[in-house]
Amino acid sequence: MVEEQSIVERVAKQAERVHISIGAVCNNNCVFCMEEDRDGRYINNSAMTPERVSWILEESRGAEEVCFTSGEPTTRPELADFVAQARKLGYDRISTMTNGRRLSHLPYAAALAKAGMNRFYISIHGHTKKLHEGLTRTPDSFEQTVAGLDSVTKLKRFGVELHTSTVVTERNLPHLLDIYRFLRSHGVDQVVFNVMQANGRANTYFEQIFPRYTEIAATFERFCAEVGEPRPMAFLVDIPLCTTEKIPDFNRGYVERYRHFDLDTQAKLPETQKEDRAQQGKGRGLVMVKREDLDDAQREKRAECATCKYTTACEGVWNNYLRRFGWDELVPVLATPRDDAAAAE
Repeated sequence: MVEEQSIVERVAKQAERVHISIGAVCNNNCVFCMEEDRDGRYINNSAMTPERVSWILEESRGAEEVCFTSGEPTTRPELADFVAQARKLGYDRISTMTNGRRLSHLPYAAALAKAGMNRFYISIHGHTKKLHEGLTRTPDSFEQTVAGLDSVTKLKRFGVELHTSTVVTERNLPHLLDIYRFLRSHGVDQVVFNVMQANGRANTYFEQIFPRYTEIAATFERFCAEVGEPRPMAFLVDIPLCTTEKIPDFNRGYVERYRHFDLDTQAKLPETQKEDRAQQGKGRGLVMVKREDLDDAQREKRAECATCKYTTACEGVWNNYLRRFGWDELVPVLATPRDDAAAAE
């Protein structure tokens, strides 16, 4: 029997993905959305013309995955064409992060799958209309998103995978088990519970919606004990690993490594770094941005973090979170002799 990899080993071995930001608008109005600058997003994502998308796909060949994301990607009429081009270029995994509402029209979902899309990440934030729409602030979004799940489930026999993303808030945290069972009953392969990024609207409404990390971890631990499955296909993502020691490693997720491209006028990078990352030729006007850039700019570690066995796998803690709650609940986890032996192998 092969020994399962630890969360630290999985993080260390992850491959880089490429995200392509194409949704200039979104037809939901989520209270926790990290993209609070709607005007900036519209300018940036509207500039992702078919020519620029083609250039990004060409330049990024070899990436583990290409994901069409930001805003609502299904508002772009060229999405199926982009997917077909990605398949032609040899991408193994082609995905989109979507609220799933347009997927409720089965012929549209089937057209994306036929073009080559083989994984859908659908955002859904509750198992009831009241809970989901209280967070999306969009009437009828629950019925349409659930219908989108059902459309993709019908396409799974063609090799399509269905994952969901549920942003954890004070409102839905008590309902993790109900949400999980509801989503699995609709054919979802993996249920991901995403802890909020403490920026954008999540920062604006922080006091109303953001639970403490230790509260989230304790609730998810209870979920794992109560779900009644030896290995539930549920994953808790974007939470400091020092708070999740009692959660099985299998169910501790992580934010994937990725790169994307922004307009040089919109990229949130120091000017000197923009110069180094500026693209040439058909990519002129674009700047390559890595997920780590956001971490470096808006997350923090303290000196004690260097003693934690998770230090190499941890992205740090959001500054906006620390400003409210401080460091008290974030205690470094010292390595055991077994951890040291595994790291040496």
